[in-house]
Amino acid sequence: MNKTDIANIRKQFKLDNYLLKIREIFNVYVKKESGEIYHQISQPFQMLEQEAQELFLTNFKKVLTGQLDAKLFELKFQRDVEESTQMILFDGVQTDSPEQWQENMLKIVDKMFTHAVYEFDTVVTFIRGEYQKPSRKRNAESEEGGDDEVYSSEFILCSLNKTDQPKKALLFDYIEKEFKSNHAVDPIINLTSPLTGFLFPAFNENSADVNHILYHGGNQPSASFIEEVLNCEEIITAEEDKDSFEQILKIVMGDEVDSKVISNVYEEIDKIVQENAESEEVEAPMLDSRDIERILEVSGVEDVDTAKVEHAFKSVVDDENYEIKATNVLPKSIKINTKVADLSIDPTELKNIQYITYNGKRCLLIEIDEDVVVEGFKLETRTL
Repeated sequence: MNKTDIANIRKQFKLDNYLLKIREIFNVYVKKESGEIYHQISQPFQMLEQEAQELFLTNFKKVLTGQLDAKLFELKFQRDVEESTQMILFDGVQTDSPEQWQENMLKIVDKMFTHAVYEFDTVVTFIRGEYQKPSRKRNAESEEGGDDEVYSSEFILCSLNKTDQPKKALLFDYIEKEFKSNHAVDPIINLTSPLTGFLFPAFNENSADVNHILYHGGNQPSASFIEEVLNCEEIITAEEDKDSFEQILKIVMGDEVDSKVISNVYEEIDKIVQENAESEEVEAPMLDSRDIERILEVSGVEDVDTAKVEHAFKSVVDDENYEIKATNVLPKSIKINTKVADLSIDPTELKNIQYITYNGKRCLLIEIDEDVVVEGFKLETRTL
């Protein structure tokens, strides 16, 4: 799934939306440490109070929120796995039996708590429903298209949330007109920050892909959850891709490099990303050793050759056929931290910064086009 596919389905999670019909919701309350199920309940989603529906819808959106390869990951299921989660979910989507649906989801809950122990009670929530999307916009003249022709697919979404104990508080009783302490003991389900979750199947260009699943890794993706619970292949995070790319550059270029060269490198990668976006390619652009070699050559790096880049690539990446995702290595901004000031600039603007020595002191020289205003005052211009 690309960010457009994810955004399209995320925005459908709202009340009374005919394009996304949530048929039933299944909540499982699990005790801490023991992993035992304390309570479970399945019911039609529309039977919940409206306020509860809104809280859950916000939670489901959170499961589908985050940067790809950082918080959200499209995972591929492993082959030839006994009791594979892929088949459990597929059967759960297809079955018309509420009992069978619950039984399948409980198998996944069992997998979750076989491989993880939590210091707090948790709630696992499953929903299943139907996602529809018009195949093309309605033509104003012919009045064709729109809701007349839709892509439709069944789906399951899961969210794992922690529970928090209520804090002691002082309340004011409007009836008795007196202050009282809060004696609430009921745990609060934290629906604003899901620990993890997933959407099955993945969606690519309006088509359901049952061989992939969209995984929400929270603040830190879990390798055991990915492999043991979801039975999916291991992932490479955006941070790992970025680190690998930087190590390859250091081996080829050395530790010291001109700011213009680095700026040129990021400009070339940005061109690749933009060209891919304009061509509306489903797959994200990838970089192998030959791509990196070409980027470095056109960026002005000296003494670049195929053998040198291949050696650097193989010394950093174990799999010689591995490709680095271009969007993972293109930073939104570059931060330069000094004792005097911290700067944040666009990576393609690095060419406007020079690291120089002036009067025996190290200085950053920044080329700008506009006046500099500090606290309402325009700074005077000095010519060195």
